[in-house]
Amino acid sequence: MPRTKKKTAGRPAKSRSENYFDDANQEEGENEDLPSDEAGRRKIKKNYEELLGIRIEKLRGRVLNREKINKSIDGLYFICYECKKICHNLDDGWVEEAGTQNNYCGACAKAKGIRSNAA
Repeated sequence: MPRTKKKTAGRPAKSRSENYFDDANQEEGENEDLPSDEAGRRKIKKNYEELLGIRIEKLRGRVLNREKINKSIDGLYFICYECKKICHNLDDGWVEEAGTQNNYCGACAKAKGIRSNAA
């Protein structure tokens, strides 16, 4: 005869799932007017900010992750060297300084006068 699983002490699993869905509903409410791919990128950026915390200063200007959006488009998450925000190349633009290989978002690169190598 098979054994049944023992119940574990602690909070019930139901409360964990309810909290998860509540958080998801709040984020969906904020991003309803955005396309689904852009809303997903915003959620990932927020997760990176929470995950990295104070280490953003140390990691500024570096690439965090590369992704393949489709066969011809590559996505890139990076920390802007100037404003220290987590950016995505499709949302914020991306410029790599030739000499130092520091990464800048489009707005910071324009303000600093760095020209993009991409055509």
